[in-house]
Amino acid sequence: MKYSFNEETLTYTKIERNYKKILKKISYFFLFSLLLSIITLLFFSSYIQTPKQYFLEQKNVNLIKNFKEINQKLDGSSNVLSAIQKRDDDCYRVYSEVNPIPPTVRQAGFGGTNRYEKLEGYENSDILIETAKKSDEILNQIYIQSKSFDEVYSIIKRKEKRFECVPAIQPISYRQLRRISAAYGMRSHPIFKTKRMHYGIDFAAPTGSDIHSPGDGKIILVKKARRGYGNEVIIDHGFGYKTVYAHLYKIHVKIGQKVKRGEIIAEVGSTGLSTGPHLHYEVRFHNKPLNPAKFFVNDLTNEEYDRVCSVH
Repeated sequence: MKYSFNEETLTYTKIERNYKKILKKISYFFLFSLLLSIITLLFFSSYIQTPKQYFLEQKNVNLIKNFKEINQKLDGSSNVLSAIQKRDDDCYRVYSEVNPIPPTVRQAGFGGTNRYEKLEGYENSDILIETAKKSDEILNQIYIQSKSFDEVYSIIKRKEKRFECVPAIQPISYRQLRRISAAYGMRSHPIFKTKRMHYGIDFAAPTGSDIHSPGDGKIILVKKARRGYGNEVIIDHGFGYKTVYAHLYKIHVKIGQKVKRGEIIAEVGSTGLSTGPHLHYEVRFHNKPLNPAKFFVNDLTNEEYDRVCSVH
């Protein structure tokens, strides 16, 4: 209970308490305190993380770090791929006699709709799209390079086969060869005594001397006759090349048989229109006669020639 002093009457007056006002003040106080607490909580909640928020943020930071490392590795892979592409254009394709792949083809992108639309709208969309683009570009370039290697490999294998088939050695060994009795070109025919084109080379050698295939091929003609070329063999070497062997004594092959370079196919004779034992030898390219001398590897020693003939 409280009293108040009245200075005019010099008496004390009893103060009556108004509980409604007190309750109202208390209510206002609590309401204000609650509001202040909410504001304070909202204010600090933007700065203070929950454990879950902290975990997610750290995870996001690690993801960004990983994406940056992946981008660096992709850049490194792109540099290595560029070096391979340069070696392919400057070396492998030059050796294979094919044109380099244009940069517009090697660096070709992807047309059509936006391939990275699903990666847009995120906080880290830029690095996500950049990584995806680099990855796609490298994969596309690897595919193009793979196709280039397939092409070059196929050409090289074909070249290797061509090297094996092209008539590259003379058909009679140096040990058994006596002399070149007639060269390629115009000459006076030894029997008819008239000027005629001689479409091959005549190798004079003893009867029975071995005749070797100058390259891999397939026998397409075995003929025995008393006139003209006499006993004759023709080999199809593929790639447009054929070789002709005439005036033979014995024939050791049959039609359809496959032969290797250096393999014995016949023996020197003097059948048909011939004045003595020799081999008439022709090289034809798409059925057009060529000078056989241009196909000989003349720097082979006797031993090297024997090794070539013994490979098969």
